[in-house]
Amino acid sequence: MLEKAIVEHCAPTLAGLKTGNIFSLKTCGKDLTPEIRALNTILVKRGLRLIPLRRTQESILIYLYRPEDLCSDLVFPDAERILEEKGYPCGKPGFCIVELIRRLVTESAFPHEIGLFLGYPPSDVRQFINSPWDGVKCVGCWKAYGNEAEAVKTFDRFRKCTESYRRAVRRGVPLEKLIVDTRNSRRMEAPL
Repeated sequence: MLEKAIVEHCAPTLAGLKTGNIFSLKTCGKDLTPEIRALNTILVKRGLRLIPLRRTQESILIYLYRPEDLCSDLVFPDAERILEEKGYPCGKPGFCIVELIRRLVTESAFPHEIGLFLGYPPSDVRQFINSPWDGVKCVGCWKAYGNEAEAVKTFDRFRKCTESYRRAVRRGVPLEKLIVDTRNSRRMEAPL
């Protein structure tokens, strides 16, 4: 159940095209902790982490991410400024994740700065935080306000990657074979 959801919702992250993805999964009261731990033994070896962000009786919000990419993304000056303004401990990505989890669990408002943890352009994240409907140029995985052509290209690349990974799963390719290890190199193209 969890592996299928990861492929469905996180293919661009598995492929090394994106920093992270979040998705919600109905649990029907089942504790997914053992499954998450087991998957992490595979994922960590390939430069990925899977963590629960928020749990309820019925569902769990899960974050799959690439720690190296997240570190690079969060030290980008525009991203750092947004996090600093929001009260995050800048320069410490692990502590930033802990703060994000705290906000998801304790605050009623959704922390829109989460886009920075997913690899979205900081300028788009800032615009969404300030005024989500003003100046939207296109909508895909996120609302893009800046470089429309680049955003459309990225959305298309993510869509094609997800379709390719779905086909691979239907052919019986296991999750481990779908993971691109991008450590020590910046974003790569998907293998399929």
